[in-house]
Amino acid sequence: MKVTGLAIVPPPEASGMPRVTPELLASVLARYSRSNDGLGAILAKVDLDDPGASIDRILRFVDYGHASIGGLTGGIAVAVDDVSMWLAYKLFEISQMADGQESSTRYITMNPTNVPEAGEIGIPEELAEEWSELLADAFAAYGGEYRRLDREAECNPAVVRCPEGAKPAVVKRLRKNYALDRARYFVPFATRTNLALVMTSRMWAETVKHLASLPQPEARRAADLLRAELEKISPRLMRHSQRDESFARQAEADLAYSIETGLSGLSHEALPDRTWVKIDAETPPFLPETQPVPEALRHRANRYGRAGRALRRMRAAFAWNNLAVAELRDLNRHRTGHRFTPLVQHGFYLPPEIDVAAHRSLLERQTVFLRRLLEAGSPAYPYALLLGSQTPFEHVTQGDKFIYEAELRTGMGAHFRYAEHLSAALDRFFESVPEARDWVWKGLAEPE
Repeated sequence: MKVTGLAIVPPPEASGMPRVTPELLASVLARYSRSNDGLGAILAKVDLDDPGASIDRILRFVDYGHASIGGLTGGIAVAVDDVSMWLAYKLFEISQMADGQESSTRYITMNPTNVPEAGEIGIPEELAEEWSELLADAFAAYGGEYRRLDREAECNPAVVRCPEGAKPAVVKRLRKNYALDRARYFVPFATRTNLALVMTSRMWAETVKHLASLPQPEARRAADLLRAELEKISPRLMRHSQRDESFARQAEADLAYSIETGLSGLSHEALPDRTWVKIDAETPPFLPETQPVPEALRHRANRYGRAGRALRRMRAAFAWNNLAVAELRDLNRHRTGHRFTPLVQHGFYLPPEIDVAAHRSLLERQTVFLRRLLEAGSPAYPYALLLGSQTPFEHVTQGDKFIYEAELRTGMGAHFRYAEHLSAALDRFFESVPEARDWVWKGLAEPE
């Protein structure tokens, strides 16, 4: 695991602007909010060559509960290399106010050497060899299915649905993606990946505190490495990133819930789709909503257009009983509202192009191994999941945010399985809000 902070420098066009460190920016803007002198007068009182004293005078207020000052540091960018897909998922789950990206399964190494050592992630010593063999067999299944699907797509290009007139390079890329996106369900959740996040010192401190309070050794190591790197950029605010008892107790409760839920429904048989959508458009009697839903939607040229207040005030909750971890990785990165999953295996998804019977032995072994970790109460159980493991997943947000996600995940270039899940959720949404049907773009996940 490697953590690298990225120091952002101004472009040449900004050479005449005041230059401040993240913590000096926070302290100057905090003083600005408590002064009538103007920004220039405040900066004139700061020794830009030795800003420590000015920073310390103001940032001490963070210790007294004024946490919002920590949000004035601007975006601090950090890259995290060679962490498990589980830890990447956890970082995005925790960092709900971050911007970020994770490496796609189309571009990372898929072989048994690209996973952490069993001892690094808490796999019990007596199970380490069996875990390694299981993951090696999962990678072999991935590689075999990828090669088979790629050959089939080459022989029958119609299955890829290439756009008419596509150039040979585009046809080849789409064919590869067709095979990669269907074989990926065998990829272990322990596979190493890379990610980058950009957020304020306040949110970094909260994220590192959360990681430091988790029972998984990989999370705690990441907390230490992140803190050490971030202290170079924002040393005072990172004092608030240590393990917190309330975070640790809730992590224990969440783990106990996941283990109980996981054992009660553990299976490798494919779960049929169930989609749940709940829409609440009720408003206070003293502040009624008068905007018709079509009026709230009709002015948008695409999903990036602004929806009206009738949608922004609408509460939308949606959930699936069987979201594969492959899809969870991306849907978990939609930042609005609250997302929740026990992260367990209640079934296993394979696309129709793959013969389940050919892999039944692997899936049975994986499920037995997972049960052993769950029965032992091991926080390392997620490292035995594969990307095809199906788990319940819930997201609670607003109507306009739900529509954006549904249009994105059914639109051009969307993964075929995203499109199935979000298409079903849109159908349920239209049952509750039929007047939105003509103003929401439900795509067909055309390749791009």
